[in-house]
Amino acid sequence: MTGDRAVFLDKDGTMIEDIPYNVDPALMALAPGAAEGLTRLHRLGYRLVVVSNQSGVARGYFAESAIAAVEDRLRSMLAELGVPLTAFVYCPHHPEGSVAEYAIACDCRKPAPGMLLRSAREHGLDTARSWLVGDILDDIEAGRLAGCRTILIDNGNETEWVLSPGREPHHRAADLGQAAQIIEEADAFDLRTREAPR
Repeated sequence: MTGDRAVFLDKDGTMIEDIPYNVDPALMALAPGAAEGLTRLHRLGYRLVVVSNQSGVARGYFAESAIAAVEDRLRSMLAELGVPLTAFVYCPHHPEGSVAEYAIACDCRKPAPGMLLRSAREHGLDTARSWLVGDILDDIEAGRLAGCRTILIDNGNETEWVLSPGREPHHRAADLGQAAQIIEEADAFDLRTREAPR
């Protein structure tokens, strides 16, 4: 039996406006196209999972406990749209961090796929039927390693452009609204392909 379909979503720069290392819920605002995109993805039947690198913990910029308020605020913003969030997963690590317990090389920090794979196991998700949407190529690499189709939000946040086959997005979009449209069109194509006479 296959698992549910999901869209794994980067948080900063994809779902919400990118304010580096922000943990103040009052400063959080949905990114352009996010409300439309999240609503459409929910309507299409996708479960939504946030996968976010939070190296500010390892760098000593804020305590790990501060992330709970960010999650609460994000869930309430989505609830106002009628959109549930299946999971909010984050990685507090960075190998060059200044806080010893978090200054480790881990399997969860993107571009590693650990957050996606763990969420898939815990929530019965099928990564082969799922998507990853993010605004940098580390997101894309994590999605590909987990077996997802991928969309890069090409909004200027990727600045290094270290490309390789494992970091090449399947699609590019201007924002989350356009990404959701791409996913809906891909669903329609997949359905037509399955229903075509053989």
